Amino acid sequence: MNINKIIKTASLGLITCALFYSCDESDKSKESLNLTQYVDPYIGTGDHGHVFMGADVPFGLVQLGPTNITGGWDWTSGYHISDSTIWGFTHMHLSGTGIGDLLDIAFMPVVGDVKLGKGEISDPNSGMYSQFSHDKETAKAGYYAVHLDRYNVDVELTATKRVGFHKYVFPQSDNAQVIIDLKSSLNWDSPVETYLKYENDSTISGYRYSKGWANDQRVFFTASFSKPMKKFILSEGEEAKEGTELKAVGVFGQALFDTKDKEEIYIKVALSPVSIENAKLNMKSELPGWDFKQTIADADKAWNDELSKIVISADDVTKRVFYTALYHTMIAPSEFCDVNNDYRGSDAKMHEKGAFKNYTTFSLWDTYRAAHPLMTIIHPEKMSDIINTMLTIYKEQGKLPVWHLMGCETDCMVGNPGISVVADAILKGYGGFDKELAFEAMKNSAMLDERGLKYMKEYGYIPYDKGESEGLSKCMEYAIADWTIAQVAQQMGKTGDYEYFLKRSKAYTYYFDKSTGFMRGLSSDGKFKEPFNPFESVHRDNDYTEGNAWQYTWLVPHDIKGLVDLFGSKEKFTQKLDSLFIVEGSLGEHASPDISGLIGQYAHGNEPSHHILYMYPYIGQPWKTADKVRQVLSVLYHDKPAGLSGNEDVGQMSAWYILSALGFYQVEPAGGKYVFGSPIVNEATIKVKDGKTFKIVAKNNSAANKYIQSVSLNGKDYDKFYIDFKDIEAGGTLEFVMGDKPSETWGTKGEI
Repeated sequence: MNINKIIKTASLGLITCALFYSCDESDKSKESLNLTQYVDPYIGTGDHGHVFMGADVPFGLVQLGPTNITGGWDWTSGYHISDSTIWGFTHMHLSGTGIGDLLDIAFMPVVGDVKLGKGEISDPNSGMYSQFSHDKETAKAGYYAVHLDRYNVDVELTATKRVGFHKYVFPQSDNAQVIIDLKSSLNWDSPVETYLKYENDSTISGYRYSKGWANDQRVFFTASFSKPMKKFILSEGEEAKEGTELKAVGVFGQALFDTKDKEEIYIKVALSPVSIENAKLNMKSELPGWDFKQTIADADKAWNDELSKIVISADDVTKRVFYTALYHTMIAPSEFCDVNNDYRGSDAKMHEKGAFKNYTTFSLWDTYRAAHPLMTIIHPEKMSDIINTMLTIYKEQGKLPVWHLMGCETDCMVGNPGISVVADAILKGYGGFDKELAFEAMKNSAMLDERGLKYMKEYGYIPYDKGESEGLSKCMEYAIADWTIAQVAQQMGKTGDYEYFLKRSKAYTYYFDKSTGFMRGLSSDGKFKEPFNPFESVHRDNDYTEGNAWQYTWLVPHDIKGLVDLFGSKEKFTQKLDSLFIVEGSLGEHASPDISGLIGQYAHGNEPSHHILYMYPYIGQPWKTADKVRQVLSVLYHDKPAGLSGNEDVGQMSAWYILSALGFYQVEPAGGKYVFGSPIVNEATIKVKDGKTFKIVAKNNSAANKYIQSVSLNGKDYDKFYIDFKDIEAGGTLEFVMGDKPSETWGTKGEI
């Protein structure tokens, strides 16, 4: 497989399909920026990026794309660049996760008699999958195309938020078919009940209930065909059934056609989390007609509108990485409601006409760190809906979301990350939701007895000898969330709560071993766990979640001064932090594969490390942050399929890149203190709240000139090593002057 040819093919597709529209500004008509030309959906489809490949629009319920036959960790999105098989075009995919689910409602065009189901890769006749070549595949934002070699069928896909739009170009045949597969699955997912109904020769409808990562997933759909079927067959397995509807664990449908050579058949498939009737309503509202080219154009415009929230000046390679990253941050959260705001809640009930837009796919252990802080800057219009969704989840399941998918709580990963997201919105002044309810939700979620919290309340930390795996990581994440509750409590005048949660936010101190300088597992009687190897990681079966002591010792983004104090001096802290990036050691044979993107023991491929590079400005050494940030931006992100150093994790890896490329990163989990690093873009214009713009200028910027010499805000000298969210949302101009040597004066005071 020629990877360069893949990129060339994708780039040609992007340029060919690029769309332009004009606007009027200052009485001058000018061509609008075409930013989708820089989006390359192949980035992250290689190595362990796990990104979605296919057609969608920003934050849409539908992610319509090819699904490979191969299963496993690198196929959690259903697609990997190393694969050349497709068994169906499914309407929902995850992007960048470590667990596989979704891949619901599969459609597959075939020619001739085939065995139903995806089949086994070892035997092409065992199912309906086809080989394909990446040379005959094109992908861009909102559009995907591929040639199915086995059937000589060309496929093109596009989408609206709730409707997938298929175009199939068939050869001449008296046995052309479109298979609707509600049975086949990949990875964790498995069907529980499926239903398919033939309504007329151009319409079918149904649903698929499944169990997997989301333990009670329900998707309803309706499909319209541009050409009447000559016959429709319902079956369970290979056995055809009489009648016009069928309910079973795994239903198949076969829509049969006679086709001329190069005949086009179009299919629109509308989804709903609520009902078939609502799927029809979504179809009528979002895609009443059959204009495929216009739908591609509309999807392109939808992406351009969102991508244009940040317009940068940089070289083309940087633009490809940057705008693909920005694209990745907007695949999810996904709207989990119908056009009339009906939605399926965490209580498994259907709720009519919600007062807010309901969302799903909250990978919060990952995204609270950068993706949500980025959202607070560029998506202010979504904040009330996001927070109202989380508060509604709290009312329905008794706690804020941990990792929410399709109305189901997966409880995946550790800590209470939803608390930090809600707190961040409150501290940044966002409204449109009940703040008293929000505080209640944060407090009550933190006071439960589940997932080790009862031990934290009893001991002040989570002992390793109480049967709570990954207890150290759980406790340190809880401490982060507790700090955010304390900040909100202080703002709201809740003194008792402030003092209680601020004290709990110091729980990390229990684990610090002064003799080794590491965070270590602690028993209920206060003894450190032995034996101890700071390099060792045992996936899901020791004190650390997807990491080791070298990485977790720094997981105190909310209290860096407190962490420095534990080391005893700024010098000892600095020496240890410097060592992180150069020390080498074996992680062991049972280490988590998520520990990737290593620089020494710094693991950029996994989220607990993401703030560490930005700790140096707190101790007056910002040039070290500049060195490390530039290294990560240039080495661990690039514009090839393996361009991510770890799982995308629903936008977090890319959000880190976006913020860091602009020149700052939110270290503290809530409140909006964005610490300066080293911008790689020369200029950026960001659309912020209330129609204002925030401009960033990096003078004398280059690969060599990576060190900040001075900073000004709105023309005035600025001596802080960070910028507050309130200054960003107010609009204005932030100017960096860059140089090739660390400044002897700027940023050297620090904060500690």
